[in-house]
Amino acid sequence: MKSATMSASLSSTLSNRVYNTPSSSGRVFRSPVSKRVQTHPQRSQSARVPGLKVYSILADTAAAVPEPLEDETVFVDLRTPKDIRPHPKQDGNPARAPDGYSNDPWTDPKWVDTKWTVFRGKAYDLTSFLEKHPGGNWLINLSLKRDCTGLFESYHMRPEIAGGPFKRLPMIEDFPVDMVPRAPYPNDSALYNNIRNRVRSELFDGAKNGEHRQGSEWAAACVLGWAALTYSMYVAAPSVITGALLGTAGAWIGLTIQHCGNHGAMSTKPWFNNMMGMCNDLIGGSSLMWRYHHQVSHHIHCNDTDMDEDVYSTFPMLRFDARMPKRWWHKFQHIYMWMIFPLMQAAFELGDMKGLITRRTSGASIYGADAKELATVPLGKVVHYLGLSVPLMMGVPLATVACSVLAYAFAQGFCLAPLFAVSHNVDEAKNTEWLESDRLRGDWAVQQILTSANWGNKIGCFFTGGLNLQIEHHLFPAVSFMHYPAISNIVREEATKLGVPYNEYKWLPQIIVKFQNFMKKAGNAPAPPGNKMPERGGIGSTTVLPVVSSS
Repeated sequence: MKSATMSASLSSTLSNRVYNTPSSSGRVFRSPVSKRVQTHPQRSQSARVPGLKVYSILADTAAAVPEPLEDETVFVDLRTPKDIRPHPKQDGNPARAPDGYSNDPWTDPKWVDTKWTVFRGKAYDLTSFLEKHPGGNWLINLSLKRDCTGLFESYHMRPEIAGGPFKRLPMIEDFPVDMVPRAPYPNDSALYNNIRNRVRSELFDGAKNGEHRQGSEWAAACVLGWAALTYSMYVAAPSVITGALLGTAGAWIGLTIQHCGNHGAMSTKPWFNNMMGMCNDLIGGSSLMWRYHHQVSHHIHCNDTDMDEDVYSTFPMLRFDARMPKRWWHKFQHIYMWMIFPLMQAAFELGDMKGLITRRTSGASIYGADAKELATVPLGKVVHYLGLSVPLMMGVPLATVACSVLAYAFAQGFCLAPLFAVSHNVDEAKNTEWLESDRLRGDWAVQQILTSANWGNKIGCFFTGGLNLQIEHHLFPAVSFMHYPAISNIVREEATKLGVPYNEYKWLPQIIVKFQNFMKKAGNAPAPPGNKMPERGGIGSTTVLPVVSSS
């Protein structure tokens, strides 16, 4: 009964599309004036059944496309959400890439020196725009040599502004777009459009002057003030206690100003965002590697075991998804994970250097970084350890300084790791009934909401840089975190209207307990068939992708 209703709803929605059969080129269409695309289609019959609301919105995404102008030639990307998949030369888990995948256009001499990107199925040359991007070239560089649709559309509060530059950029006519794995299309989500329109009008008066990127400056002052105080204490009297206190300052920087700065959400001024983002280098991380790991891999593909490196990069040490292979030690992971978390700092530092050598994080290839950005990786490590070595230069015994540094690293890792992990690793965010729906790939907003969980409110937001309101952060990564409490009211209301689960907890201890229980369940869950990942391990895992021929 449910399947039939869903099928009828999907068929009904798809029949409302105005596009005719593809022309001989397979890409360009004419849109008759008499047939318009409804931006906000009438709810289908299945939406009136509470249990089927979310399936209806997933089906309705086909109709949530911009209305074409009269006699306008309309371009339609023939790639589908099924084309969101790993590629050894681009993003996702290289081990999960389909066999027979061609390396073009990453190694083809025709394109290797071109600064290309793909936006909604068209290839563009970004050369002339890289230094003109209002948000800074260090952000737009993330778009190079990949499908940037998910990044662009989720980072701009005004979609008409996001798509504007592509009307002026040179389009690459003969580019092999079909070889580039597709990104999610946030603007095709009716739910996302409704939420964003309300946020713009109700909270930011249209968001015409960058109001949404302001409001966190005073929080930055608090964080940096605590960092300055604890560093002074560490230099004056290095010990396990002062080292651990400095570690809490490093964690607070990691959760707040570097995180928000690297998203371009601390200020309307790119230089300030870049400066705050580079605080990651001061605490031992890498702002460059973070942007690719966190923004390209995790944010766009949240909880996708094929694409989100936060899910698979810690395997086989930790099993964050029951569909992953099982090892005997996983049944104890809910216990030993608390001993691993303090080692997070060391893991990140080793991963940063590996990424610098291979030009790739675990989940994203680094194509856009220029020489200056690449240089920040080793230079940041030098500055970080020089700062920690100041007491040694002042004559403090090596053993005392070493213990203080270890206390710093352990405290920082122990604070950061669980706060990063809890919001995506609870039962509600890993419900396979939702994750394995192939339609979930077609609605980016539903995916972000379903795979995230909130806890706390304003106080937690201040201390975690909005990571406690993970749903809102994933929907609006380029919005200042101090606005998330207000945004959460709108998101909750719109999600509830459509029957999309909105996962939230009142207190941090509650979600910590849920996280602990989830890790125990995931570690003890039966091994998948053959004790290996299924043909499709990520979002939409019930659908097996065809192998792409290289011929």
